[in-house]
Amino acid sequence: MTGLHGRPTAAELIAAVADFLDNDVRNAVTGQVNFHARVAANALRMVERELLAPAPSDVVAALDRLGVGDESELAAAIRRGAMDTAGDDLTACLRALVSFRLAAAHPGYEQE
Repeated sequence: MTGLHGRPTAAELIAAVADFLDNDVRNAVTGQVNFHARVAANALRMVERELLAPAPSDVVAALDRLGVGDESELAAAIRRGAMDTAGDDLTACLRALVSFRLAAAHPGYEQE
């Protein structure tokens, strides 16, 4: 499904700009601009992966077990001490969240 806006999708546009930075811009420049183009392309690829990967069922289930709807609610509950007795459920939820983030930011690292 392409969503309400049709094609190209947001993820496709981001991928196209990342490719442009990685190929055209980086081949045309050196030094600091080359490095910044690489950093920008990597940031765009992270956003692309986030757009393409919905929260996996284990993250949703872990949040549900703790009685929160999302990461912001979890953080607020932790700050006010509501998770002080959550123990293994909290640990499992935090592991699932970190793994999910690593999958978008650094593919492959989440399995280490």
